Amino acid sequence: MILSIDSYRRSDEMSDVEKSIGNNAGRIWDILQEEGPQVRSKIIEKTQMPEEDFFGAIGWLARENKIRKDKRTFKVGDTNLTEKIGADAGKVWEVLHKRNDLDISGIARLSKVKKRDCYSAIGWLAREGKVTAKVAVRKK
Repeated sequence: MILSIDSYRRSDEMSDVEKSIGNNAGRIWDILQEEGPQVRSKIIEKTQMPEEDFFGAIGWLARENKIRKDKRTFKVGDTNLTEKIGADAGKVWEVLHKRNDLDISGIARLSKVKKRDCYSAIGWLAREGKVTAKVAVRKK
């Protein structure tokens, strides 16, 4: 998947990446709301979502101020993740602003943010309507 910034979109319609991350965020929030605090592995097991989708959804929920993490446990509540995810989102945004159309490995390398943290940053930016994604085949 190739990511790019979406600074010119003025539509109320959500992009596919926003819909996907938002739906995953809703699934995680529902589990936490209904079953209480959970560790990452249990949330992933219950939702059957890939780890990168999990981290993207966590970024979305953090931007909405709906999730917090205490040690290894996630729960519904005012977020305490803004400092980390928000800062990473700023770094990712800067990279995408300078070099549009990068994959996650390129974003991680250029932003100096761990890959899994990039997914959370992308979830944060998706909640703000700032990123789009497209599937691309790399030529060898």
